[in-house]
Amino acid sequence: MTKWVYSFGNGKADGKADMKELLGGKGANLAEMSSLGLPVPPGFTISTEVCTAYYDNDRNYPDDLSGQVDEALGEIENIVGVKFGDNANPLLVSVRSGARASMPGMMDTVLNLGLNDITVEGLAKVSGDERFAYDSYRRFIQMYSDVVLEVDHHFFEEVLELHKEDNGLILDTELSAEDWKSIIVQYKKIVEEEYGQPFPQDPKEQLWGAVSAVFGSWMNARATTYRKLNDIPAAWGTAVNVQAMVFGNMGDDCSTGVAFTRNPSTGENAFYGEYLINAQGEDVVAGIRTPQNLTIKGKEEQNSDLPSMEETMPEVFKQLDETRHILEKHYRDMQDIEFTVQSNKLFMLQTRAGKRTTAAALQIAVDMVDEGLITKEEAVGRVEPAALDQLLHPTLDPKADRNVIGHGLPASPGAASGQIVFSADEAEKMAQSGKGVILCRTETSPEDIHGMHAAKGILTSRGGMTSHAAVVARGMGRPCVSGAGDLRMDYKNETMIVRGEELKAGDIITIDGSNGEVMLGEIPTIQPEMSGNFSTLMEWADKIRTMKVRTNAETPNDCRTARSFGAEGIGLCRTEHMFFDADRIVAVREMILSDDEAGRRKALDKILPMQREDFVEIFKIMAGLPVTIRLLDPPLHEFLPHGEEEMQDVADAAGVPIEKLHARAAKMSETNPMLGHRGCRLGISYPEIYEMQARAIFEAAAQVSKSEGQTVEPEVMIPLVGMKKELEILKALVDRVAKEVMAAEGVEMKYLVGTMIELPRAALRAGDIAEEAEFFSFGTNDLTQTTFGLSRDDAGNFLGAYERNGIIEQDPFISLDQEGVGELVEIAAERGRKTRGDIKLGICGEHGGDPASINFCQKVGLNYVSCSPFRVPIARLAAAQAAIKK
Repeated sequence: MTKWVYSFGNGKADGKADMKELLGGKGANLAEMSSLGLPVPPGFTISTEVCTAYYDNDRNYPDDLSGQVDEALGEIENIVGVKFGDNANPLLVSVRSGARASMPGMMDTVLNLGLNDITVEGLAKVSGDERFAYDSYRRFIQMYSDVVLEVDHHFFEEVLELHKEDNGLILDTELSAEDWKSIIVQYKKIVEEEYGQPFPQDPKEQLWGAVSAVFGSWMNARATTYRKLNDIPAAWGTAVNVQAMVFGNMGDDCSTGVAFTRNPSTGENAFYGEYLINAQGEDVVAGIRTPQNLTIKGKEEQNSDLPSMEETMPEVFKQLDETRHILEKHYRDMQDIEFTVQSNKLFMLQTRAGKRTTAAALQIAVDMVDEGLITKEEAVGRVEPAALDQLLHPTLDPKADRNVIGHGLPASPGAASGQIVFSADEAEKMAQSGKGVILCRTETSPEDIHGMHAAKGILTSRGGMTSHAAVVARGMGRPCVSGAGDLRMDYKNETMIVRGEELKAGDIITIDGSNGEVMLGEIPTIQPEMSGNFSTLMEWADKIRTMKVRTNAETPNDCRTARSFGAEGIGLCRTEHMFFDADRIVAVREMILSDDEAGRRKALDKILPMQREDFVEIFKIMAGLPVTIRLLDPPLHEFLPHGEEEMQDVADAAGVPIEKLHARAAKMSETNPMLGHRGCRLGISYPEIYEMQARAIFEAAAQVSKSEGQTVEPEVMIPLVGMKKELEILKALVDRVAKEVMAAEGVEMKYLVGTMIELPRAALRAGDIAEEAEFFSFGTNDLTQTTFGLSRDDAGNFLGAYERNGIIEQDPFISLDQEGVGELVEIAAERGRKTRGDIKLGICGEHGGDPASINFCQKVGLNYVSCSPFRVPIARLAAAQAAIKK
């Protein structure tokens, strides 16, 4: 019989921490904490295998699941001494999701399950607190109706707010048992009107309804979006955790909270978190009430008047502080924990590796090495390479004037400026049109995930440092200011009132997630400095990795930026970008309009000195590091003007009638330019172009060798080769020019001639091509296009549908298709090495900065990857992690 259900509690467990694939992260860690002897309420986990079976069998469960659930429920009853569904003393349970990867707030949760019109009376009697019992029941009705019955939670919130307004009450804690009874009557009417049936009273029916809702939420829109953003496969599924309830809302000796064992924003080794007295967990993360700091230090830093847990519950706080040290030492990582205090007794409800900003990740990794908790290799593996992007972009200029109009909590560091938007849909829509936006909400909910991702920053008027907005923003690397209580959001009129001033949708504001400031207008920024923990971790990474990291760059500014980020050469210098400069496009067009070789050479003679100066500057900046220069690649018609007025200007400058320009443009027009007269085909048709470029390269190399005393070793790359003979002809041309320049300049130079592998035929015939090529650079942008038969300019119109239908996991232009395109890379590498054992192999498509693609390059044994300047640190770290995995 398959085991579907795994129990935990009372100091023992069926599972353990390394069973996340089966039990999900929450279930595996509940089991582990229970085995460690920590105070964990007993419960059981329904495995991820049930989720898979559920979807594979048209949302039906395995036949023997029900019996295993009943048995596990019986174990909980034996431990706590109360029975599920018992009218006099009912066991209540929580039902929560738990995927193997943390997905905070994305899936559904139900608390206080097991209450009905009769068991609520039993709970009131046995607890001696009628108010607590009916508060719990109204929470259960609202949550169950929203999650399971799909009755919108706004109906219930409106009833509650109107009741408080009518009775002059502000906080939920001010409502009496009678208030809650009155509200419950209205809640049940809403359910009957909206759902069409009375609120379910059978606890067993409630339990299976909640379990099905949690499994169902694995495929809801927000969870699907989150998985897509974080590369979490749908096939993983979620587990469901059913656990005995403990109550933080039984009075002033009860509380609930969320904490991090270190500061998730800065990485400081200080207990960090929030709690609420007389509350349940959802109150803390939902931003409904203003939470209080755990520590006196945190309270002082936030200038809060609310007492800390360290002051109100000193003995429980001491136990909690000891527990955080136990967990961090055991897991050897910063933990995100949830806890409840019931009648001054601490209960642990969750632990998991805490989401953190990149700055915090670096601080924590370096500190833990210093503390002897982890090795340098483990530290390098702890930081997500893509997350380094958070550190590589500008921050607010501290000297700039700031018109501060509001303050909130510094929930996620960094700064952002943008237009105010009040909905996630509008944020996504405006971001897609290229506009920077700040998503402004009273509080965010998991349904806002797509808008949060699209926005430059997030601003909320409610919620604390552990609210949904704060946690998700930190994970995404978005600046966030939460709990800015002096702001009032008016969604209906799309306005935000700040200290009497009205701001409208579209107005520009700036937020600083490092200090909680909200400012009017756009504030100037400054470039970041790469030092401290970043430098330390990157030094460790550089000693571990075996692949070199180069950059794709052709301007001096890009080259300098890449060098500052640690680039070890240029893997792709696109010479055509230099042709578009205003001072040389005229000569390029003159060459295109020439009727014969002599005319083309005359025009090329004008371009030669300009191109040579380009290479001189690049060689100087790269200071002896390898520079791979790709000879002209795009079709010539791309350099011609399109508008009639510009065409006339070109014709006048060239001294030819406009009709000739029209005729030449028509003659050069191609149905499919990507597969047309470009790359090495230009070099075969017009060898004088490649001859000029080769001469510019070698003359620049000779000049820098003499003037700077540097060794310059250019690598000349012939693009779009598909047949050995193409490369043979053009390599001979390059070799001839190199000899001529060396003879004229009186210098000896080393250089390589190779090709870009971007056609399937080139990959398959790599053995032949390697007889001529001294290096291969895989141009995976075009190799992906030609392998799939896709245009990367147009594929975005339908690739989204392919991802939604599970045809592809992600866009193959973002992350390398390892099965198809990857196999061609492997074939070419293997056949190339067989012909030429010392052939240099690299990748220079956009995939060179993608961590998953870099891991593949490591497995194939490439010598280097090349990427855009700002992705160089990402590639360095990803290459180190790939080396560790291998």
